[in-house]
Amino acid sequence: NLSDTLKKLKITAVDKTEDSLEGCLDCLLQALTQNNIETSEKIQASGILQLFASLLTPQSSCTAKVANIIAEVAKNEFMRTPCVDAGLISPLVQLLNSKDQEVLLQTGRALGNVCYDSHSLQSQLINMGVIPTLVTLLGVHCHNAALTEMCLVAFGNLAELESSKEQFASTNIAEELVKLFKKQVEHDKREMIFEVLAPLAENDAIKLQLVEAGLVECLLEIVQEKVDSDKEDDVAELKTASDLMVLLLLGDESMQKLFEGGKGNVFQRVLSWIPSNNHQLQLAGALAIANFARNDGNCIHMVDSGIVENLMALLDRHVEDGNVTVQHAALSALRNLAIPVVNKAKMLSAGVTETVLKFLKSEMPPVQFKLLGTLRMLIDAQAEAAEQLGKNVKLVERLVEWCEAKDHAGVMGESNRLLSALIRHSKSKDVIKAIVQSGGIKHLVTMATSEHVIMQNEALVALALIAALELGTAEKDLESAKLVQILHRLLADERSAPEIKYNSMVLTCALIGSESLYKEVQDLAFLDVVSKLRSHENKSVAQQASLTEQRLAVES
Repeated sequence: NLSDTLKKLKITAVDKTEDSLEGCLDCLLQALTQNNIETSEKIQASGILQLFASLLTPQSSCTAKVANIIAEVAKNEFMRTPCVDAGLISPLVQLLNSKDQEVLLQTGRALGNVCYDSHSLQSQLINMGVIPTLVTLLGVHCHNAALTEMCLVAFGNLAELESSKEQFASTNIAEELVKLFKKQVEHDKREMIFEVLAPLAENDAIKLQLVEAGLVECLLEIVQEKVDSDKEDDVAELKTASDLMVLLLLGDESMQKLFEGGKGNVFQRVLSWIPSNNHQLQLAGALAIANFARNDGNCIHMVDSGIVENLMALLDRHVEDGNVTVQHAALSALRNLAIPVVNKAKMLSAGVTETVLKFLKSEMPPVQFKLLGTLRMLIDAQAEAAEQLGKNVKLVERLVEWCEAKDHAGVMGESNRLLSALIRHSKSKDVIKAIVQSGGIKHLVTMATSEHVIMQNEALVALALIAALELGTAEKDLESAKLVQILHRLLADERSAPEIKYNSMVLTCALIGSESLYKEVQDLAFLDVVSKLRSHENKSVAQQASLTEQRLAVES
């Protein structure tokens, strides 16, 4: 009878007569096995939980059974708070220093179940120092499968919390996990370790520790083993291993260590993934290149060693009904490689723009976004390329269309920036005419009101070039886009950055050549706003205000 057992347990818990205590605990465990929920409710109602704290002592032979009962009742959500209120967490944490493997196993289960899904309780455990203790346990008891699994489950839960990363980084967790990983042959066991490695590898210090502990070699081995397999488990493991590899490359130190001046074994192996027939490896290879391409030195080395041609060949394989994630990754890599000035001309002459333009018809915003970014990087200060692209009517029409992609702010912003860049870098009348004819002017005017100063500036410089080179052609569009009213607002607004005020005045002066636009300037009393700016704290703004005031005064 459960009620009798609970009454007897109350008495024996106080007397601590081990034999009777053990018998009561066995009865309770049996009852929990038969009907966990009902038994847990009766345990809660009996008030016995409060006595459990005093039974959780290293000396007692019943400790493992008490911890086991706590682990069982805490499988029920309604029992977790009562366990915490009964003060069970602190004695359980103390027991993690026990030498008894059964005590350790049941204690770990109990803590895991009581704190399950509760970030505040898990944080409490972290503050009580369980992480270094568990890492030590993993090293000492690596031959005990059940204890190893308990540690891995605990790490998996705790690693989700940002506050745990610093503590993990101060232990030798990387070394222990890699050691354990090398011994595993079963898919399920490896998967458990992967589930701990992924959240830990988000921390840059741990990334480096994992690289130094030899995780990358293990991952490359898995890729080699599984690449030709169609088995579901193998396909999943290949994906996990290659994804983790890319994640390790997100840390600057770990990435540079693996790059080894472009001669590293890891770098070479990753390169060989790009021409593979496996989409997952193509994706991981392209993402890895994008991550290696995070500083100028690496980018220059990679372009010189022919990686651009590999990426172009990969993109060519994905033009018709291609894999969107591969397209996105390969374009990301090309965009990063195009950042150093010395790479632009080399990439242009390799035919990168022609390859990238094949994706103009893509309807996938992530691909559109990277395509735009790649083109913008390539034409930076490259007048000839900017002119060539700016005269490409299909491209300009697509840009104007994407400037209206209200659902995709990134695509909309990049389209505007590329339109402006085509004008700024080409300074070509033909490019301006193409943009006017495609209806792009209104978007550049709207861009001048962007919340990002850099975009406002790019728009104003492009509009000033339009006004200087093709004012007659663009006049009507500038009028209907209400450019003059916008300039007045930018100059009058105290929050406008100095460079915005400066470029707004330069543009205002350029508009004087148009009768209709100049009339709007006069009607809005620009002189009053500009004269106030003569005393602006920024010297360039103050000087431009004097010049603009003179121009406006002369004209009037």
